Amino acid sequence: MASFVERVVGAARLDAKVYEEVEADPTAMGQAIAVVAASALAAGVGSIGGGATGAVAAVVSGIVGWFLWAVVTWLIGTKLLPEAGTRADLGQMLRTIGFSAAPGLLNVLGIVPLLGLLAWVVAAVWQLVAMVVAVRQALDYTSTGRAVLVCVIGWVFYLIVSLGVAAVMGIGGVLLGG
Repeated sequence: MASFVERVVGAARLDAKVYEEVEADPTAMGQAIAVVAASALAAGVGSIGGGATGAVAAVVSGIVGWFLWAVVTWLIGTKLLPEAGTRADLGQMLRTIGFSAAPGLLNVLGIVPLLGLLAWVVAAVWQLVAMVVAVRQALDYTSTGRAVLVCVIGWVFYLIVSLGVAAVMGIGGVLLGG
């Protein structure tokens, strides 16, 4: 079994074996939460603006977002778009998607002038690709295309819910430029 650091590096390298290992290891939940929290904290530090409160808010929203995203992708992948061999529980999805946040550690580079936007774009694309690998492995898919479809549908649903929550909380106008 790989160490925590080896798992984080392997997840960032998009190593399917690492995602399979994390999927099969129920004790890796704490590690998955740590990856999500560290990635969210890196984003908070990289954006500088929020100070300590912003960093805490970034970690909390990162963990809540990770949980919701995992639930949505798990439901879509197991109920709407399963393959014949799809066998997954929510814990497996939470662990693999948690590790797919590893590339988000790059966001800490946002503190370097002129590097912030580039770091954010690279990290976002890299995390998306890592999530496809995580979903494919957690759902035991043979098709990467199906994993992409699950991620896209999940993202649209997640975006709608996020905007709805923001609107209810009175920050929808700010997010939508109003």
